[in-house]
Amino acid sequence: MAQAGLEDTLYEKGLFTKEEWLKAKADQEKQEAITAERATTEKWYEKISIRGYTQMRYNYITDDKQLVSDNDGGIGNNKGSFLRRGRIVISGDIHERVSLYMQTEFAQGTPTTGTTLNNQNFAQIRDLYADVFLTKDKEFRIRAGISKVPFGFEVLQSSQNRLALDRTDAINSAVPNERDTGFFLYYTPMETRKLFRSLVEKGLKGSGDYGIFGIGVHNGQTLNVNEANDNKHIVLHSTYPFELPYGQIVQVGVDAYRGAVNVPVTTTATAAQGAVAIPNSGNILDERIGAHFVLYPQPFGLQAEWNWGRGPELNEARTAVREADLQGGYVQAMYKWDNVMPYIRWQQYAGGKKNRINSPFNVVRETEVGVEYQFNKALELTVAYSWMKRTDPTTPPYAIHDGQLVRFQLQWNY
Repeated sequence: MAQAGLEDTLYEKGLFTKEEWLKAKADQEKQEAITAERATTEKWYEKISIRGYTQMRYNYITDDKQLVSDNDGGIGNNKGSFLRRGRIVISGDIHERVSLYMQTEFAQGTPTTGTTLNNQNFAQIRDLYADVFLTKDKEFRIRAGISKVPFGFEVLQSSQNRLALDRTDAINSAVPNERDTGFFLYYTPMETRKLFRSLVEKGLKGSGDYGIFGIGVHNGQTLNVNEANDNKHIVLHSTYPFELPYGQIVQVGVDAYRGAVNVPVTTTATAAQGAVAIPNSGNILDERIGAHFVLYPQPFGLQAEWNWGRGPELNEARTAVREADLQGGYVQAMYKWDNVMPYIRWQQYAGGKKNRINSPFNVVRETEVGVEYQFNKALELTVAYSWMKRTDPTTPPYAIHDGQLVRFQLQWNY
């Protein structure tokens, strides 16, 4: 404004010609427009959000101290309190057609090898991907990078939102750590996208938006593991949430995948102490089909999944890895009463564990009862009691242990 006043004064005193005055006014208006546009345009770093959550647990085995679980490294003898998860998420829309998502785990442990201790709380990437929207309405998108593999319901459900403390062996053994590197195409209609979002926002334990249809190609060796063959995994995903006439929401779906997984082997403490034989250089068929049903807790809820397939499995003599049948699943009932949600879950699994050396045959039978109490949006406590029968997949001869377990988890969200 001061600059404009000076130009007017100079023009009035004859020190500016009319042409010079008009040019100066035009330049000034142009500069003001640029300044105003910059003030209203968000910088890229203003579009990025940071959030996360931390889970602290205490596990106590009441009897068999040799009891272990593939889904909770804190189950076992001499474990004590520990951080189960410590996540930081950086996400945002960096362009109208591109969004980014990066999640880092800060409670990652390192495996024991030789004289090296099992150290805790290292940082490791969990997700690092971009969503590229193919249409303006964002109904079609390609997800590229490290992300969840769309197989089943609880694989896609965030651990921040899940009611039970761990995923089930039957479903999670299909995609250990839930993620892999690949490309995935998703389709979600606009109205369904809103429904997916509302399920999470209302505390109904939704899975998030992974499309009602999806197809993907990924390495198949699981999260943060180098590709070991040129045979990619193909996954097909379908799920559909809908509202019943009385307002309760139901979600049903079917998923399938197929590929070849490379299984690492070693000696298995047999009498001969020989190396385990493997066909086709360790590349073994890995395929499954699964179905899921969810009746969201309004207030009563029911959640169930089952899957069948074939995959690598160590034979009974522990001399060779073979292709074998597998199957398993779970049923969970829950009730939402204000900020309290009790639940009961039964699960079983019979099949190999492809993410473990030698892919040993696993037997899992488990019943868990628990309750989650949400003090506020930032803090919640879960207490659970479990009756377990599990194979130890870590150490030959892969013994089966029975035990009972009480667990406490404090979670804070930020």
